[in-house]
Amino acid sequence: MFTGIVEAVGRIKDIRHEGENIHFVIEAPFTAELQIDQSVAHDGCCLTVVALDGDVYTVTAVRETLDKTVLSQWKTGGTVNLERCMQLGSRLDGHIVQGHVDQTATLVSKEDQTGSYFLTFEYEAGDFSTVEKGSITVNGVSLTVVDSAKGRFSVAVIPYTWDHTNLSELEVGDGVNIEFDIIGKYISNYLKNIYADR
Repeated sequence: MFTGIVEAVGRIKDIRHEGENIHFVIEAPFTAELQIDQSVAHDGCCLTVVALDGDVYTVTAVRETLDKTVLSQWKTGGTVNLERCMQLGSRLDGHIVQGHVDQTATLVSKEDQTGSYFLTFEYEAGDFSTVEKGSITVNGVSLTVVDSAKGRFSVAVIPYTWDHTNLSELEVGDGVNIEFDIIGKYISNYLKNIYADR
């Protein structure tokens, strides 16, 4: 379980393919504090630490993960937003994030609004949607939806978040991982089941 508050930006040091799986070697400032089997969110995708070596650690993405995220597009030298799992008893500064990416979205507009940044994304509309003033996770970052439409949403990013995540590196046309708000997903599923029975 995560909060969507990015703890650090890591760097992809190596990418190794093994069958349909991909192993990512990540350099992070908190590597020395990690243990094997711990969960870390990578651009919002929960992956398990499988190896540790000095200041780098390794995680593995299986086909299911690669199909639903933009991880297969990662390149050596690229950056990734990192968050270790939340601790019970700590403040929940973002919102409840599972680290289970629902699908990808594409950046279609990027505006510098002199002090903040306004990003608009499009995604394939399906079972889930966004609501204005609701929460959305983009590349592991907890953000508030400003505008919402079917298959489209916009967010405003404050300078601190812009400077301390990889959102600042996004260009129009880039793909991102998105996780819809868990409460909204439960409501959507509940309503779908009710109307399916009628």
